[in-house]
Amino acid sequence: MNEEQRAAFLNSQVACTMIRAMGMQAENMKRVYCGQDMAYTEVDFQILLRDSGIEYNSALETLTGR
Repeated sequence: MNEEQRAAFLNSQVACTMIRAMGMQAENMKRVYCGQDMAYTEVDFQILLRDSGIEYNSALETLTGR
């Protein structure tokens, strides 16, 4: 992939990850409203970033092609 393609790929990963995170946050909000424990913790959101390849180190690797 060239630099432009790598950036486009990273942007697509960010968009997909945001959608998943919004769903996780909505589920947490619903559970709080119903008096239940949250389904997702900070660790779950960190795992989402890592698995999507958009946390800092992975994003740099994608952009630099390394």
